Amino acid sequence: MDEAKGKLGLWELVALVVGSIIGGGVFNLMHDMAVPAGAGAIMIGWAITAVGMICLAFTFQNLTMKRPDLDAGVYSYAEAGFGKYMGFNSAWGYWASAWLGNVGYATLLMSAVAYFLPVFGDGQNIWSILAASVILWACHFMILRGIESASFVNTIITVAKLIPIFVFLVIMVISFKLGIFTQGFWFTPSGHFQFADVMNQVRGTMLVTVWVFIGIEGAVVFSGRAKKRSDVGKATVLGIITVILIYMLVTLLSFGVMRRYGLAHLSQPAMAALLKSVVGEWGAVLVNAGLIISVVGAWLSWTMFAGQLPYEAAKQGTFPKWFAKENKNGAPVNSLTFTNICVEIFMFSYLITASAYNFFYSIASAAILVPYAFSAFYQFKYTLGEDSSVPGRTRNLIIGIISSVYAVWLLYATGSSFLLLMMLLFAAGIPVYWYLQKKDNHAAKVFGPVERWVALAILLLAIVAIWQLATGQITI
Repeated sequence: MDEAKGKLGLWELVALVVGSIIGGGVFNLMHDMAVPAGAGAIMIGWAITAVGMICLAFTFQNLTMKRPDLDAGVYSYAEAGFGKYMGFNSAWGYWASAWLGNVGYATLLMSAVAYFLPVFGDGQNIWSILAASVILWACHFMILRGIESASFVNTIITVAKLIPIFVFLVIMVISFKLGIFTQGFWFTPSGHFQFADVMNQVRGTMLVTVWVFIGIEGAVVFSGRAKKRSDVGKATVLGIITVILIYMLVTLLSFGVMRRYGLAHLSQPAMAALLKSVVGEWGAVLVNAGLIISVVGAWLSWTMFAGQLPYEAAKQGTFPKWFAKENKNGAPVNSLTFTNICVEIFMFSYLITASAYNFFYSIASAAILVPYAFSAFYQFKYTLGEDSSVPGRTRNLIIGIISSVYAVWLLYATGSSFLLLMMLLFAAGIPVYWYLQKKDNHAAKVFGPVERWVALAILLLAIVAIWQLATGQITI
C-alpha cells in the first residue's frame, strides 16, 4: 500500500505523455500543413505518422527495458549498435535539434507577444531579437542558479496550452462546412487523386509531423513512477493516439472552416488568426495568451534540456570533457553557455529570412531524425540477435522493421535541400570528434575503416551544400 502511494495510474501517465509531447507547434499546425498539402494528402500523412510514431514509441520503451544500462539518452543506442562515430553523430544531431528548436521557439513566442505589443512586428525584427535574447539569458542564469520547474508550474503550463486548443476545437466543429473541406481536397492540377502529386504533398507534411512529435522518447521517462509496469506501454500508446487525434482534428477541422490558400497565408500563430476570423478579437487574445505561457515554459524546459545533452554525453565520453564542467550549484555551466551562444547567434537569422520559424523547425526536425533512425535500426539489430525463444521477439522484430522503414521514409521525405543543410551540421562536428578521440580518449585512430568513408561523404555533401547556398540553388 505504501509503495503505491505517490505512484501514477494509467490515466495519470496518459496525461503526462500528452503534456510532454504537445508544445508550441500545435498553435501553427494548420498553417504548416496547408503550405505543402491539401486535406486528402494530410489525412494520408497523419495515417503514416500514426503507425510510425506508435512503433517508435514502442521502440524506445522496449530498448529502455532491454538495455537499462544505456541511460545517457536515445543517442546511446547508436553507439551500442554501430560504433563510436555513429554514436557521436547521433548525440550531435540530437543536441543540434534541441537548440535549433529553441531558435524556432523564440520567433514563435515573439510573434505571439507582438499581438499585444505591436513593436515586435511579425516577431522577427530587431526588437524581437533583443527581447528574445533577454528571455534566453534570463533562463540561462536561472538554470545556473539551480532553479528547477515546480510541479504546479508544469500543471499551469499544461492547462494553459490545452484550454485554448479545446476551445478552438469546439468552435471549429460548430463552424465546420463540408463544402469548404472538400473543395480542392487533393490539391492537384486535375482536382482528382494523382498518385505522384499526392505523395509529394505527403512528403511535405512529414517534417511538420516530426516537429510536433519531438520529445516522443520522453514518454518512457515515467516508467519508474508507474503503479504497474504494464501501464507504461499502454499509457505510451494511448497518449500518442490522443495526441495524434488532437493534431488531426486541429488540422482537418481547420480545412472545413477556411480554404487551403487562406490557411497557408495565415500569420503565426495561425490558430489565433483563424479563431479570430470566426469569433472575433477574444479568440486571438485567448490563443496568444495561452501560447505565450506554453512557449515560455517549453523554452525554459528545452533550454535546460539542450544544455544538459552535451553535459550527459561528455560524462559518457561521447562529447569532449570540457562540456562536463559543473558550477557550484551542479549546473552544466560550459555546456549551457556554449549552447545558448549558438541560439543567440542563430536568432539574428530573423533579419535574413521571413520564415525563421518554419526554417528552424525544419532543420531541428531533420537533425533529430538521425538519433531516431539509429534507435529504430538498433531495435531491429538487437532483437535479431536474441534467441528465438525470447518472449515477444516476433512482435519486437515487426516493431523494429516498421520503425526502421518509417525512419528511412522520413529521411527521404525531408528532401535533398534539408539533408544537405543537415550535412553542414554534421561536418561541423568532425573536428569536435577528432578532438574528442585524440585529446580526451587518446585513441590511436580517430576513424575506423567504414567511419572514414562516412566522414568523407559528410564533408563532400557539406561542400555541395555550401556551393548550392552560394549559387542560390538552396535558399533560406
